[in-house]
Parts: sequence; structure tokens; C-alpha cells
Amino acid sequence: MRKFINADALQRALEQKGWTQAKLADEVGVSSQSVTNWVQGEGFPRPAALLKLATSLRLSFDELVNTETQSLPIVAFRKKGSAKTTDAHIKKACEIGMLLKPLVPFLPEMHALRTLITSPSTDYNKLQLAVSQTRSRLGIGDNAVLHYEQLIGEFSENGAILVPVLWGAKGNHENAMHIRLPEEDVTFIFVNLDTHAEDFKFWMAHELAHVFTPELAGKTKGEDFADAFAGALLFPQSCAELAYTELSRKRTTNAEIDILRRYAHTHSISLNTVFQQVREFAKNTGLPFLKIDETAIHKVRNKFSGPLVSEALFDPLPPTPKQYIANAENVFRSDFFFALKQMIVKRGTEAGYLQQVLDLSIGDAIAMREDLLS
Repeated sequence: MRKFINADALQRALEQKGWTQAKLADEVGVSSQSVTNWVQGEGFPRPAALLKLATSLRLSFDELVNTETQSLPIVAFRKKGSAKTTDAHIKKACEIGMLLKPLVPFLPEMHALRTLITSPSTDYNKLQLAVSQTRSRLGIGDNAVLHYEQLIGEFSENGAILVPVLWGAKGNHENAMHIRLPEEDVTFIFVNLDTHAEDFKFWMAHELAHVFTPELAGKTKGEDFADAFAGALLFPQSCAELAYTELSRKRTTNAEIDILRRYAHTHSISLNTVFQQVREFAKNTGLPFLKIDETAIHKVRNKFSGPLVSEALFDPLPPTPKQYIANAENVFRSDFFFALKQMIVKRGTEAGYLQQVLDLSIGDAIAMREDLLS
């Protein structure tokens, strides 16, 4: 249930009192832009401001506030391990989703034809078929390395807007956040650049699975499928079979680790992704498994973690707003900042909007807004 200010009632009350919107803003103790946003249906007053607004205009809440039933944003998080999604995480993501709605009209026209996996399943054979079809559509074979550029292209082709962010190293959430606006038929995917490169590719593939299965977004089944799809897409059965053949000839765990690390390096994915896919291959073909166990894999993985994506993209850190925006547009093919600039120019959107949507400090939001207008 969405609440918004009844603009007609507010304007009538202002005319009766002989006030301007600027005068009302002073009475309520907010900026003139806040009042303008409320009149335009963007944002909603906080409880204290709403009370003062009603009192100043001598309107009841029923007169001042309209309600509208609408589809709320559908949110999903790329979780780490056993991390739990809290109500606070979901609430914050939904709030960002609502704030993104006014931005949608400024986006370029979306592609009407999109890829859908109509019967998503974590069954090994069905999953490998879906992965093989996806790779075929991308024009690469099952043994080929899947590059970032190919993943990024799939997002832009399927109505998904990538929003690269610099949120710092996160242990649980905030590494990737998926916000789908069902009414607008647009998906925004926030990807944290402050994460290790080998993990980043997996998260990108995970989010792509959500794009291919919109009806599962926000559901446990959707998270399970997205994880399974990501691993299989990055290191499919044919790769796992090749790796297993090499591994089966080794007699020590150190020798096995060396082979797994080589495959991980070649495909720019994590050691754990290669390990898990080889294990799934062995399990589903009835072959004996490796000598090495998962605990040893994680120890090696933690010891040899690569650089952060942000470190590879920007030198020095942090980037200037201009560098950051250029990266989003050129590397990630994102229309987000193009749309944001149009919105700022045509609606006079203030830095506070950028602060909330991108989870920035107000100083960074002001600098970014100025750069977008330059």
C-alpha cells in the first residue's frame, strides 16, 4: 500500500492561506525541494513532518494523504554462507526500490524480447542443459572461458540495469542486491565493486540467473537455483570432466589443489567454484570423489584471495565521480547515470535522492550531482 500526498488538497489549502510552497516548507521545517517532491508524488513525509504539514494546512490525514495499492519492489540478496537476510535489509532495499520508480521514465527503451528459463531446476542434468543453451546463445562452447563482457551484455539485453557501487568490503550482504519493479518491468542490480574478482564473477552470474527467472526472485528456491546456475555456467560439466580426469591421476591433496587452482585462474573464478562443480560432476556420474575436502579448499582460498575489483578498475582509490560514472557507463554498459542526469536536469532532483538511492555520504552525493550537471 503506497501513501502519497494529495497534491490537489495541498494546493487548495495553500491558496486559501495565500502561501507559496516555499512558505509551507519554512513552516514544516523542510526544504522547498521536499515539498515539491511530495506534490509530484516523489517521496513521502516522515511522521513528524506529516503531522506538522497537516497542522499547518489544517487538513485531516484523510484529506492530506492518498493511498494506492501497487506492486511493491521484489528484492533479493546474494547471501554469503549462512548469513541471514534481516527485516532491516529487506526494508532498506524496498525503500530504494520505491525511490527508483520515478527514475524509470528516464531510462532508454528496454528490449522487449528477453531470455527466460521457464522451468528452472537444480537437477544436475536439467541445469547443465540450461547452461549449455545459455552458452550457445552467447556464441561460446562449453569448454570456453566466460568473460565479464559476455555476462554484462546479457543484463543490458534483458531489461536489467547494472548499478556498480563502492560499498566497502562486506561480510554478509550488500555484495549484490537485486530490485525488480514488476509494474515497470525493470530490474536494478547493485553490484559491489569492493569485492574479490574471483567472487565477483560468480555474483554476476548469480544475478543473471535471477534475471532469467523473475518469478523466483526473492524466494529461497530462487536463491538455490541462482547459486547452482552460476556455478554451472562458469564451470560447466565438460570443464569439470576435464578437471576430474587430471585430478584422478594425482596421489596427493597438494597436487589436486594445484590443478584446481590452475583451472580457477584460467576461468577467473574462485577455487571453491571449481571444487564444487567437480564434486557435483563426480556425484552425478557415480565416480569416486577427490582426496581433498572442503575445509582444505577454504583454507587455500582464504590464503590466496586476489585483488578487489575496485582496485583493478581504479588507481588510485577512491575514484572521482567522473571516473566512477564513466566506469559504470563504459565497462558495465549501465544506463543508470544517464537516466539520473536526465532526472536531475528535468526535475531538479537534489543530492539527497542520490544519497538515499546509492547509499552515499551527503558529500559524495553532492559531488556526484555536480559532476552529472557539468
